[in-house]
This record gives sequence, C-alpha cells and structure tokens, in this order.
Amino acid sequence: MTQGPLAGLRVIEMGSLIAGPFCGQVLGDFGAEVIKLEDPKVGDPMRQWGRSKPQGLSPWWPVIGRNKKSVTVDLRTDGGRDIARALIAKADVVVENFRPGTLEKWGMGYDQLAKTNPGLVMARVSGFGQTGPYSSRAGYALVGEAMGGLRHITGEPDRPPARAGISIGDSLSGLNAALGVMMALHARQSTGKGQVVDVAIYESVLTVMENLITEYDLTGYVRERSGAVLPGIAPSNVYPTKSGELVLIGANQDTLFRRLCDLMGRPDLADDVRYRDHAARGAHQAELDARIAAWTADQEIDDLLPKLEAAGLATGRIYRAPDMIEDPQFVARGSIVTTPHPVFGQIKMQNAFPKLTETPGGVRWTGPTLGEHTEAVLAEVVGMSGETVEGLRKRGVI
Repeated sequence: MTQGPLAGLRVIEMGSLIAGPFCGQVLGDFGAEVIKLEDPKVGDPMRQWGRSKPQGLSPWWPVIGRNKKSVTVDLRTDGGRDIARALIAKADVVVENFRPGTLEKWGMGYDQLAKTNPGLVMARVSGFGQTGPYSSRAGYALVGEAMGGLRHITGEPDRPPARAGISIGDSLSGLNAALGVMMALHARQSTGKGQVVDVAIYESVLTVMENLITEYDLTGYVRERSGAVLPGIAPSNVYPTKSGELVLIGANQDTLFRRLCDLMGRPDLADDVRYRDHAARGAHQAELDARIAAWTADQEIDDLLPKLEAAGLATGRIYRAPDMIEDPQFVARGSIVTTPHPVFGQIKMQNAFPKLTETPGGVRWTGPTLGEHTEAVLAEVVGMSGETVEGLRKRGVI
C-alpha cells in the first residue's frame, strides 16, 4: 500500500461522534497522520455506539476510528490544553466539532492558535455554523437534515417525513469539511496562511438539494414527499417481480424508453401520445409505472435482469450488506476490504474512496484502543520525556 497523497500532513482531531471524526477518517484514509485527542476516562462515544456489540465492543469504532492515533488528553484541564496547544503548533490541520465558543472559552480559538502556527487550517463542524443567531444551539444531524430540506421530501406522501437509516447529515458535513481542508491547504501554498473552514450541518445538506430553492423561487412550487419516485422523471422506479424481490429500472430517456417498450412487447407505447417524450411520461407517471409493474410482476428477477442489461437499461437489485460482500463488482474493485482487528480478528469494512490511480488511499489499521498512541506521540511530536508523561498520567491529565 502506498503512503497516500496526504502523507506528511499532520491533523489533530478534537471532538467526537460522527461529523468531525468522519472528516478525520477521510483525511486518514489518504495518508494524513491523524492524531485524535480523546477524554482519558471514556474516549469518543463512538467506541460504545452501535446496535450490536460483539465481544462487548462497538463495530462502528473500527471504521470511524481507522487510520488514526489515539492520544488521551483531558482538555478541561490546564495541562491538557497545554498538550493540545503543543501538538497543534506542529500540525497542519485541526478538526473540531464542539459547540461554537467552546474552544474560545478554553483559550484555543483560531486567532490564538494561529499566533504560533499562522499556516494552521482549522475545520470547525457544527449544526449551524460559527455565526448567526442559531450558532450556539445544539446541532445534531436530525435537525440539520430537516432544516436543510432533506427530511420534508423523504418518505411516502401519506406519512410523516422519514429519515435515511444513517446519519447522512453528519457524513455530508464531514465530507464538506475534508473538501474545505483541501481547498484551504491549496490556498496556503500561495499565501502561506491558514484559515477557518466553517461547516454547518444544515448547509452541508442544503448543498445537495439540487434545484429545490430555485424551483420554488421561480415557480412557487414546494417539493413534497414522493416515495420511491422522482416526480416527473419516468420511468425510474422499483418494480415487483414474480419472486417478490424488487427490481430497479431507469429508462427516463426517449431512446431507453423505446428499448424498454420493445422488451415489454409493446413497441407502440413508445409512440403513444401519453408516453412519447419526457414531459408526457412525467405527466402520466403513475399509470406508466403500473403498466411496467404488471409486466415485471410476471417474471423472475434472474431472467429479467439479463434482458434489461442487454438492452442497455439502468437496472439492478436493492442491495443489503451480504449482497455487497458477495457481488463480483465489489470484489473486482476492492470496494470492501478485510483488515485485522486485535479482538475481532479479520473484519470487513468499506474501502477508502474515491480511487486514485497513483496514490490511492486505504485502511492501514482499524480504530485504535483508547490512548494507544499517547506515549509515542507525546515523545515524538512534543519531545516529552517518559517521566513527564508518567506525571501527567498520575494527575489524570492524560
């Protein structure tokens, strides 16, 4: 495995849970040295989170903690903050997701840290950003997803808004933070100065909401929940098969729709005034989906998929974890990797994405034990003696 394109970049990760640490995961996947500062007593709550706990351990922590070094520091103590400052003085990037104002209260705001490290890039992830009337509020992904517009359009029309089965707002903000860090580092090459990357969860959700705002501004249309379909985009839906398994079919271009009609034995539908172009199909979306569903429901999915694929149509199954692990496309691209864990043995997890041809990322190790790298980091980065480290440990600072 190569060192990765970010080899030589030192990142200090503060904060916990998902939004900030996901940014650290992305940077670590591509070779950055990510030093995670954790509370000496309990560490990041992600060490305990998860629906199941094989052998008493969270299966979540090995993923979000991967490629990171764990250093225990009590930031609520003067000694702990001194250690953090010493590490930050020799770092390129700080990632934090405390409530805005927390670092300033500790005397560790960006302006203060930049006095000793003017090239420092600080990614600050919060629910509402560092400014504005809501900045001091507790900001979790569920609120950001709702405020950014995602919740209202997710789910069935006759039911309350649904949520994705993952904390998508946190992950989007973590990705935004990693992107912002790269932009700031690029700017530093010409200016020599660092800057703050201010990431709000609600804005990270808003940025992927396509034309939702502009459509309302120009037409007054408020997008609503539409279940499994995108209104006006047809056919593009899930359809039943004889075995009960659902099949995805996307044929919402004229040429593709004609191919689908030929497969259905109904070439006349491609010229039907109700379906012959994009706008017409969108206006008659429900009845068109019903026609396609009646056709797919009479076929086995294993017979249907090859026909659809041969016609060049977008199609596939709805995957679960076991489907991903067994699928030949995942296998061929190494989308899921197996890596050793000190307790679980060999475990599977998603690889580092996107794929770079010359300097790819990868999983070098799984989430470390709490404080696993404390002594080594304090000695190598700060130059602290073993005697000093032991004294700090006795006082509960580390």
